[in-house]
Amino acid sequence: MTISSNNQELDQKICCGIDVGSAFTKTVLLDASARCLAISTRLSGTNYEQAANMCLAEALERANCHRESVGATVVTGYGRECIRFAQKQATEIRCHALGCSYHQHKAILIVDIGSQDNKIIEADDKGNVIRFKMNRKCAAGTGAFLEEIALRLGISLEELHSLALTTQDPVSLSSFCTVFAKTEILHHLRQGTSPARIALGAYHSVMHRILEMGPLSGVVTLSGGVAAYHPLLADLFRHRDIMQVSVAPNAQHMGAWGAALIALQILQRD
Repeated sequence: MTISSNNQELDQKICCGIDVGSAFTKTVLLDASARCLAISTRLSGTNYEQAANMCLAEALERANCHRESVGATVVTGYGRECIRFAQKQATEIRCHALGCSYHQHKAILIVDIGSQDNKIIEADDKGNVIRFKMNRKCAAGTGAFLEEIALRLGISLEELHSLALTTQDPVSLSSFCTVFAKTEILHHLRQGTSPARIALGAYHSVMHRILEMGPLSGVVTLSGGVAAYHPLLADLFRHRDIMQVSVAPNAQHMGAWGAALIALQILQRD
C-alpha cells in the first residue's frame, strides 16, 4: 500500500483511527506519510464515545498536536456506531487486514484474538480482504475466556501468563462454553490439579478453539491485545510446524492503525 502526500495542506493534517473494542478503546495517529505520531489505549467502559474522545485527547497530547489538526477520523470496532464525531465507520475485518498488511508488505493470514470474538482474515499484499471467518458463538477461545480463568484461579491476567510458563503439562479443558469451563476448573481444583496446569491448559484451549475455525498454514500474523500481552500463545502456534507465526507490531492497535490508513485515503481523495 503506497501512500504519498499531495500538497502542503495535506502534509499538515493528521489521520486518526479509533478502534472501540468491547474491553479497550485504541487510537492511532498518522501523518501524511503514514508515520505513526502517537498511540493510546483506554478502557472502553460503558460510554464508548467518551472513551473514544479521551483516548484521542491522550494521543494528541502525546503527539503534541491540537484536535483541529485532525483531518479525518475513521472508527472501527464493537462500539463504532456510537462515535458520532468520526467521518467514516469501517469494519474490523477491513481495518485489521490493512493494518497488518501495511507492516508485513506481503499476503498474509491474520488471526485477530479479541476480547469477545476471534477472526481469521486472509489478505493480499495490499491489504485487500480475500476471505475471512469469525467466531461469535461463544467467548471460549477469546480474551474474555482467559479473564474468566484467571478470575476463577484468583489471580490477575499477568499472573496467569507467568503461571502457565512454570509447567509443560497442560490439563485438557474440554468445555466449549466459558460458563461450563468454570465448573470444569473447579472440578480440576478439587481433584488436586495444579493451578499452573490449568493456566497452561487455558492457553492450549484458546489455540485449539482458533484452529477449529479453519486450517492455518503458511505465514500467519497474530493481532489483538491477547497476542500482544500473552506471548505464550504465539509460541504454542509456532510449535505447529505447518505455519510461520509472528505477532504484529503494536498488535493491540492493528485495527486502529488500519482505520487511520483509511482516514489517510479520505484526505488524499479530498
